[in-house]
Amino acid sequence: MSGHSKWSNIKHKKEKSDSQRAKIFTKIGREISVIVKAGGPDPEVNSKLKDVIVKARANNMPNDNIQRCIKKAAGEMSGDNYEEIIYEGYGPGGVAVIVETLTDNRNRTAGDMRHYFDKCGGNLGQSGCVTFMFDKKGIILISKEGQDEDTVMMDALDCGADDFSGEEDEIFEISTSPEAFGAVSSALEEKGYKFESAEIMRIPQTTTTLTDEDMLKNMRKLIDMLDDNDDVQNVYHNCELPDDED
Repeated sequence: MSGHSKWSNIKHKKEKSDSQRAKIFTKIGREISVIVKAGGPDPEVNSKLKDVIVKARANNMPNDNIQRCIKKAAGEMSGDNYEEIIYEGYGPGGVAVIVETLTDNRNRTAGDMRHYFDKCGGNLGQSGCVTFMFDKKGIILISKEGQDEDTVMMDALDCGADDFSGEEDEIFEISTSPEAFGAVSSALEEKGYKFESAEIMRIPQTTTTLTDEDMLKNMRKLIDMLDDNDDVQNVYHNCELPDDED
């Protein structure tokens, strides 16, 4: 999903070409690995695993791939060990940026992050410097095609969603608390809904508009550099980018 939801301005969405899809699958597989090793391979017991399986399905990751990742992490096959490190900092013009990484070499990743921010006119900050500016929410996107808005809204709220919006041209947006995300997404799947996107995200409480073209160019460059790094799982920021750059 790219270029339609307002969240695509907040969490950078990639075009889903074959090469990009393969990279997305790799990153989701790494996320599954860390979550399984921390909480076990049973999604009914490990709620974080249940949530990431929903995310994987929304990205059209084949079930065989999902199960292979789970088995690998559970020790049935050899696998690498990754740790989660969250970097916070400021992009051009003081834009707040959060970068979630999973890495097997924290020195390499830290060096990369510092280089990207410096190169694009920003700087890394201390832990906690911008996280307070974001709220964690479960965001589920459903295509409007063939759907009745009132029916989707009632189903979403009945399933425990916090909010529903049909303001976007081609999708419905459903938001949940992080704790309710798994239950709401499962209930909607049982009703037959297919998701364009479904994951727990960091949503900024306020957004920043950059009017300087050089700053905008550097912000886009920073996002692209971060997103292209294999250690980076998610990039969140509070910059309002022009629609033609989604």
